[in-house]
Amino acid sequence: MNHPCPRAGVATVAVARVNGLDSVPDSDELSVEEPLEIRVAIAGEPDPRPVAVTMRTPGQDIDLAAGFLVTEGIVSAREAVEAVERGGRNAVVARLRAGVAPDLSGLGRHSFVSSSCGACGKRTIEAVRVAGRYAIPPGEPRLTAGLIHGLPGALRSAQSEFARTGGIHASGLFDRDGRLVAAREDVGRHNALDKLIGSEFLAGRLPLAGGIILVSGRVSFELVQKAAIAGVPVLGAVGAPSSLAVDLAREFGMTLLGFVRDARFNVYADAGRIATPATSAHSSWGIS
Repeated sequence: MNHPCPRAGVATVAVARVNGLDSVPDSDELSVEEPLEIRVAIAGEPDPRPVAVTMRTPGQDIDLAAGFLVTEGIVSAREAVEAVERGGRNAVVARLRAGVAPDLSGLGRHSFVSSSCGACGKRTIEAVRVAGRYAIPPGEPRLTAGLIHGLPGALRSAQSEFARTGGIHASGLFDRDGRLVAAREDVGRHNALDKLIGSEFLAGRLPLAGGIILVSGRVSFELVQKAAIAGVPVLGAVGAPSSLAVDLAREFGMTLLGFVRDARFNVYADAGRIATPATSAHSSWGIS
């Protein structure tokens, strides 16, 4: 079932439009960026603990907080979370069940996380490399090039806010047949993915063993990490991957695709899930 991106925040601002030497007053629509404080309430403690402040586009804040806690390794089982609820306009509180005592010492963040980089507050690369909790099975799902070519258009059709502002990222989850399952948008590419993973976590659907995720823009180390923690076997991006993203995808046995647009793409890791074109004289894509 196709689930387009729920509405995110859009603001209308006054602008001057300049064309050549002419200037006229007008208005423009922009994606909203506001801080969100994520807190964790541990049974037996009087007050929730602040975990992070991230700059995000308001909307699906519950999903964002849940996804952040999962992809940061703070929680892994749905049963550990009693509820995720609002703690004000720009705050979300995740209440853990009695007996759940997460180790927050390894989070290693400063208190602020920008919308452009969810890993910027990490002290070291070693602290970023959170171990994946779900093994990614080899060889599945098996995908054709034609199916992959259809993913960008399906994601773009679900991006209601991108059509209005042109300034927001998206992450889309597809099934093995290329059908869009869910999509999320945010000014931060890592937030868009956390919102997507968080919605599936709260619905009890992790790991995403048969899933394909496509992200707008480039794909960084942290996006591969987040996808791997959710058990995603195939991650594609409209833009380029970083070298560290490729290294991590190969380490986890994840298929990593870049430049997925205009009926083309590059395979950077684990080509074994991509069916070889019948017209090719070779038996494989040449990427392990």
